[in-house]
Amino acid sequence: MKLKFLIIDDEPLAVNVIKNYLQQIENAEIVATFNNAIDGLNFLNNNTVDVIFLDINMPILDGLNFIKSLKEPPLIIITSAYTEYASESFNLDVLDYLVKPIEFPRFMKALNKVYSRLESNKVAVDTNKKRPFIFIKIDKKKMKKIFLDEILVIECLKDYLKINTTNGKFLIHSTLSDFTDQLPSGEFIRIHRSYTIAINKIDTVEGNSLEIDGMRYTIGRSYLEEVKETILNSSL
Repeated sequence: MKLKFLIIDDEPLAVNVIKNYLQQIENAEIVATFNNAIDGLNFLNNNTVDVIFLDINMPILDGLNFIKSLKEPPLIIITSAYTEYASESFNLDVLDYLVKPIEFPRFMKALNKVYSRLESNKVAVDTNKKRPFIFIKIDKKKMKKIFLDEILVIECLKDYLKINTTNGKFLIHSTLSDFTDQLPSGEFIRIHRSYTIAINKIDTVEGNSLEIDGMRYTIGRSYLEEVKETILNSSL
């Protein structure tokens, strides 16, 4: 699905950063950029977008009052150099809050939230739901779409993760905690400081280990009780 993005920020450098990041994403269309919220409002009177990247500190109309003026706001991701507006922003139901300077991995985490939210909204009105997915960065310029139902195990290798799927293995730069947070908690569970696994891909459980796709993985002592309870509940 092609997503339409609007960028509203009075800092040209910040606009360029978001534009450059979005240009690396397949099916992402930047429909307009504005350096003030007034022009953004006028644009939205006659156009629709899926996501707005929105600064807060802008002249005449700030980002928070801009959100309050929208009757049916699209998904909004705040991009601000200040952290003190985060609480009020989330009270306005923004999807995410990015603190400048924005690193690409953090940007991708926010973008995956977009896909997850839109997928959830679609499921609510469409019984023919599409397969959920996330994008991962597999090299400096290439993004790879991974369907969640293909993931078997995510393995921590110091500063990298190895994502084992039914269609191959992929190495990415991330922490296991950050990546696990992007996955549906009812479908994936962390079983060890080095492993997160897909619950429905478990073949057998024996003692403090489990088997997936012919490989055995140790369940960490501190995770054992929660893992066994989750597996038992998922089989009911």
